[in-house]
Order: sequence, then structure tokens, then C-alpha cells
Amino acid sequence: MSLRRLLSALAAILALTAALTWAFWPDPVPVDLATVTRGPMEVTVSADGVTHIRDVYEVTAPMAGTVRRAPVSVGDDVRAGQTVVASIQPLEPGFLDARARAQAEAAVDEAQASLQLSKAKLAEARTTQSHAESEYIRAQALAARGTIPQQMLEDADAARQTAQAAVDAAQSSVDLQQATLTRMQAQLVGPGSRDPVTSACCLEIKAPATGTVLFLANSSARPVQAGETLMTIGSLDDLEVVVDLLSSDAVKVPVGAAAHVERWGGPQPIEARVRQIEPAAFTKVSALGIEEQRVRLRLDILTPPEKRRGLGDNYRVFVRVVTWSGKDVLQVPIGALFRSGDGWAVFRDVGGRAIQTPVTLGHQTDLMAEVVSGLSEGDRVVVFPSTRITEHSRISPQLGGTAD
Repeated sequence: MSLRRLLSALAAILALTAALTWAFWPDPVPVDLATVTRGPMEVTVSADGVTHIRDVYEVTAPMAGTVRRAPVSVGDDVRAGQTVVASIQPLEPGFLDARARAQAEAAVDEAQASLQLSKAKLAEARTTQSHAESEYIRAQALAARGTIPQQMLEDADAARQTAQAAVDAAQSSVDLQQATLTRMQAQLVGPGSRDPVTSACCLEIKAPATGTVLFLANSSARPVQAGETLMTIGSLDDLEVVVDLLSSDAVKVPVGAAAHVERWGGPQPIEARVRQIEPAAFTKVSALGIEEQRVRLRLDILTPPEKRRGLGDNYRVFVRVVTWSGKDVLQVPIGALFRSGDGWAVFRDVGGRAIQTPVTLGHQTDLMAEVVSGLSEGDRVVVFPSTRITEHSRISPQLGGTAD
């Protein structure tokens, strides 16, 4: 075989080998890439919460009576010591059954008879007093002329004074029987029979605090008992947030921790701060029927009222309480991490190859993890690596799949 033919055969073999190698060489695996960055980071615990007005004032009836129709409605603004929020007048007298009415009428007749008897005795006493006065005047004249002894003048004076005392006693008896008659007649008074002048409202209740009417027990006129709640008043500018955290999460939260109130209906989260952590937990059954130990936290709202308009009392919100935060933290997406032995690792993009790189992690959130060692700012890592990716696998960013 000539040299030319040999070279041609070798060239053909090399070309065929290159073609077969190219045909069966694995394609790069398309992946999503993310860049390791530095920035602020917060670790939070979250739960649903409810807004409450910190100081709520209950307006109660100070006495039993009939409360008039409410002059205010739910949502009305009131001012402390100025706005009349309720008016109470005495109760209407009750109905009398047949027996009670008959007894009351008999008592009136009895009182009238006693009054007439007392008036008769008063007239008798006045007559006696007039006669005794005349006898005393006559005795004075006779004693002055020496006709009668001094003893008789003294007896006439004593009789005159006794008669005057009898008149006074008879007059008091008349007054007593008159009052008794009035009392008995009052027992016959029924509903709607009172004098409109004397039935005017005797008590007006004014707002105990400046705020908004939150609850109105009943706007209609009705009888009430002493201590019965009429309405509640509170200021919507004095809101707080109450959130029930799992006890295992609550131990991570210090008093004064920052918090973000979300899903309240406004465009921006509301900033808050933990004011109080109750010392005792309580049992709460979750939606799945699991008993959980919860701890109640109370948060002060820091956002001004004008930036949270519309937020009211007992509104449901979502609260994220910050347990740790950093301003300049090296972080990587949680989706790029996978277990490698007892630690964590990522696939780092080095010249189009996936290089498995062990990493040491710090704090973690639902989306990001703090990188203590193993990566540098600007490194690109594979997010959600599939089982097709192994050490030194060829990778390529898929269209629209690179995250920075």
C-alpha cells in the first residue's frame, strides 16, 4: 500500500472518530444560577396577630332606669367630658294587677278617712285653744283688780298652753295623714301617667375619653340595670398588636425586638416593637387539631397613624418578629444548598463546570442562608441542582434562569 493511501485511511479514521466522539459527547446540563451577594439579612419568627386598642373605656349605667335612644352611633367621634353619649331617666311605674289595685284603692280610702278624722280633731283643738285663750284674758283682768287669787291666773295660763300644744299636735297629725294619702295615691300611678314636667331626663352621661364609639349595646330606648354596659369607646390612634407565638419561637424573642406587620391591607408593612412577653404560655388547638403551647406577645406600633389609615380594632394581620439581623451579610439562596456528609455544600460554576464546594452556614431565613466560609461575594452557584449534576459536570445557564 502506498504512503498516500495510508495517510488517507488514517485521516478517514480520525474524522470518523471525531464525528463519533462529537455525536456521543454529553450536552451541558441547563441550570439556574444565582450569585452570592452581600446585603442586609433578618431572621424572623412569624404568626398571625390581631390589632387591639390599648385602652378601651366601657360606659355603664350608673343606676337603674330607662336609657333614651342613643345620641351617638358606632364610628362617631366623641370628646372627653363634652359629648353626651347616653341619657337616663327614672323607670316607668309598673302595671298593677286586679288585687294590687284593689288594695291600693282601699289604702287610699283609708288614708282619706284618717285625714278627715285628723282635720276634725284639729278643729276641736282649735276651739278648745280659743276658749282657753279667752279664759286666760279674763283671768288676767280679774287678777289685776284682785278679784281672783294668783293661783287661778296660773291655772288659766297652763290651760291656755295645753290647748295650744293640742292644736300643734292635731296639725302634725293632719300633715302626717296628708303625706300618707299622697303615698297611697302614688301606688295607683301606672305607666304613662307621670307628669311630663317631672319626668324630664335626670342624668346625662358624657364621654369618659376622647376617641371613637367602638360598640353600642343597643341604640333604642330601653330599661337598664345599674352597671349594665351601654357602649365602649377607644382611640384608633392607640392601637397595639397581639400575636401568639409558639413557645419554642417565643424564647428567641427579646423585649424590644423589631417586628414587621404585614397583610393588613395597606401598601407598606407597619413597623412595630415588642413591648411585653407574657410569662405564662397557654394551650391552643391548631387548625389541624394539634395542641400547641403559645405565648402572647404585645407589640407597640411605631408607624404614625396617618400612614396606617383604615386599620381598626380587632383586625387580623400577619406579624414577623425579628430575632437576629445583620447589615452586611454574605448570603446564598437556600435552594442552592444540599447535604454533603454532616455538612452543607453547593455546586459552584467554575468555567462552565459544576464544582462541589463545602460551605459553613450561619443564620438562615426561609429564602437565604448566611455564608460563614466556603464562598466569596460574586461566586455563582447552581440553584436547585438535579441528580444529573455531579462533580465537574458541564453546565450552562438556561434561558431566563440566571438569578442575581
